[in-house]
Amino acid sequence: MEGSVGYVLAIVLVALVFDFINGFHDAANSIATVVSTRVLSPLAAVVWAAFWNFVAAFTFGTAIAKTVGSGMIDLSVVDPTVILGGLLGAIIWDLITWWFGLPTSSSHALVGGYAGAAMAKAGFASIIPHGWIKTLAFIVIAPLLGMVLAVSLTVILSWTLRRQTPRRVDRAFRLLQLVSAALYSLGHGTNDAQKTMGIIVALLVSSQALFENFPIRAFHLTGAEVVPTWVILSAHAAIALGTLAGGWRIVKTMGQRITKLRPFGGFCAETSGAMTLFLASHFGIPVSTTHTITGAIAGVGAANRLSSVRWMVAGRIVWAWILTIPASAGIAGISYVAIRLMGG
Repeated sequence: MEGSVGYVLAIVLVALVFDFINGFHDAANSIATVVSTRVLSPLAAVVWAAFWNFVAAFTFGTAIAKTVGSGMIDLSVVDPTVILGGLLGAIIWDLITWWFGLPTSSSHALVGGYAGAAMAKAGFASIIPHGWIKTLAFIVIAPLLGMVLAVSLTVILSWTLRRQTPRRVDRAFRLLQLVSAALYSLGHGTNDAQKTMGIIVALLVSSQALFENFPIRAFHLTGAEVVPTWVILSAHAAIALGTLAGGWRIVKTMGQRITKLRPFGGFCAETSGAMTLFLASHFGIPVSTTHTITGAIAGVGAANRLSSVRWMVAGRIVWAWILTIPASAGIAGISYVAIRLMGG
């Protein structure tokens, strides 16, 4: 089965399904604040976010795709079944956490699943240690950076606008939040779609022998450093369509249970989250959009009053984060073994 073009193309489709689920699962990250502040209706918000998710295809390059594609797992270990096992681990974990309304990281589910399937095949030798350092470090750094930026922005703007009436500030930031929501969705699309691109490129590179006589030249790759245009566009289209489908269970947790938000706070949270994502994308660091926006939302609440942050809810979310990489890795390892036993 593994030695067929059809099998590889089917796995490409599974990767795009994951990307769709990523958009579906993480839609709440892009729209929770703008919906909870009532700046946009849920329908208008998902359309707005999906549009900017797709526009991200034309910005920031493909540095993260290259990190995920060839910088974390030894490509000599990668084969189509490793990729399929990794994707199944990520998809199953995403669906479990979506069902329970937990805003865990689809990004970390993907890299955890990828690693779990690779280790099921070749053990720890399949892991490239230095490629994991920045990813694991940013599990902590991303939410903290989002929180620090949000606190700073909230304090600076609050002081700058201290003589303005609350009504006037609210009216101005209802408009500005459209901009911040667009920026955050742009960052979400830029960072998250590239991880799926990296997985697809790793799959195609590991299967190049199958494509020697394949008529479509876009499938002929010389290395993981090249990301074909069709991969870029299809990954962004899939995540945009997933965002359109929405993930309403998680919106409530992200938008209101962590802290109450008004347009001013929504703007500060989204802008801080977007800045963190843009920085990570520039340096090719695959970060969690979920961690980033959650840290930023908590930062806005903490800047106003520490007691305004519902720390028990935040703690429940953190535990889901901690479990994501090992859980998706375990599911992926089991999936890899099961596929092999079935003849994959």
